[in-house]
Amino acid sequence: MVSLKDIERAWESVQPIIRATPLRHIHSLDRVAGRHLLLKMENEQRTGSFKIRGAYHKICRLSPEEKARGVVAASAGNHAQGVALAARELGTKATIVMPLLASIPKVMATRDYGAQAVLHGETYDEAYQKALELQQEHGYTFVHAFDDPHIIAGQGTVGLEILQEAPQVEVVVVPIGGGGLISGIATAIKEKNPGVKVIGVQARGAPAIYRSLQEGRPVQLTQVRTIADGLAIKKPSSTTLDIIGRYVDDVVLVEEEQIARAMILLAERGKAIVEGAGAAALAAVLAGEVPAAATTAVLVSGGNVDLVQMARIIDHGLAQEGRYLPLVTILPDRPGALKDFLSYVAQAGANVIGVEHRRLQAGLALGEAVVNLVLETRDRAHAEDVLRFLHQAGYRVREESFRLEGFGNSPGE
Repeated sequence: MVSLKDIERAWESVQPIIRATPLRHIHSLDRVAGRHLLLKMENEQRTGSFKIRGAYHKICRLSPEEKARGVVAASAGNHAQGVALAARELGTKATIVMPLLASIPKVMATRDYGAQAVLHGETYDEAYQKALELQQEHGYTFVHAFDDPHIIAGQGTVGLEILQEAPQVEVVVVPIGGGGLISGIATAIKEKNPGVKVIGVQARGAPAIYRSLQEGRPVQLTQVRTIADGLAIKKPSSTTLDIIGRYVDDVVLVEEEQIARAMILLAERGKAIVEGAGAAALAAVLAGEVPAAATTAVLVSGGNVDLVQMARIIDHGLAQEGRYLPLVTILPDRPGALKDFLSYVAQAGANVIGVEHRRLQAGLALGEAVVNLVLETRDRAHAEDVLRFLHQAGYRVREESFRLEGFGNSPGE
């Protein structure tokens, strides 16, 4: 088990490299959440996530001989960047095995920090096995993403900072992937102030620790599917599971839609671009999964989001809130029919941001065309008004719907 003294020692060791990330208060988020929130902005940390804390503490504890041989790690992105920067700062070579499906920006960033990035396998597990092979072949020291006491102690420094900056805090909400972050934070907080509640959050599409706690043993998932790739772990370690069972008050699940909404709110209200894992804790608060408290600290764990993915999530989230309205209708295939229809759209106060007109589609009668539109509306109520107005004008209009799901089997962290 990791102790408070271990975490305090880690906090001293990471001071030369980490940034003092703020506990930010955003009034408009308070109104949305119905409580006083403090956001621990680890997305502003070096490398864009908390991972540098554990990686640096682990590598600085190595002997000169171990540093001379180099380190190896497996990661889909954030741990990779943390290890790469820590190794560069401490003068050792780093080799990082990343899944073939890892985000291209994360691969490029890892290489920019000076590490050798080896792409192997479609999942984190396959990359992990390759990293173990390289460890055996070259004598590297393995730097695990979460199953290591030095890593856990390093991540626990976040908990110390939260208590230092907000000693009045009553609830701390932390996202969970493999459990290293919440293990360190919960240890720090519970050993300094046992009255503070610590709530863990997992994606419903990657509930390894949630299910493991229910069954009383480490459970391995057959697949993980979530937009929060930093939470996409198939199996926790017994180490993190034991610490979570001892110190964490509850672990809750959030849906993909809730994560996406939190990402959008952080962008709009907090001016912060945050990845899915970084928004999961806020998503749980907004979903009503976290007990009420006078002051709640929410960990925003990282901001390394692929911009293509972010654009897709924003479009989807705006559609869910009724600010984007995707429609399909059938029009006569004659000159002026589309113009007439769009005039009614304009009368309803909606703005056209996308339109597609097709006359060749199975099921269409001769002389008909299908039109797909995306309209910009003010909110859900306005979207309903637009639909009602078009129906009253005699148009057969159907609102299109789509679900936000994980982008394939997430490579994981």
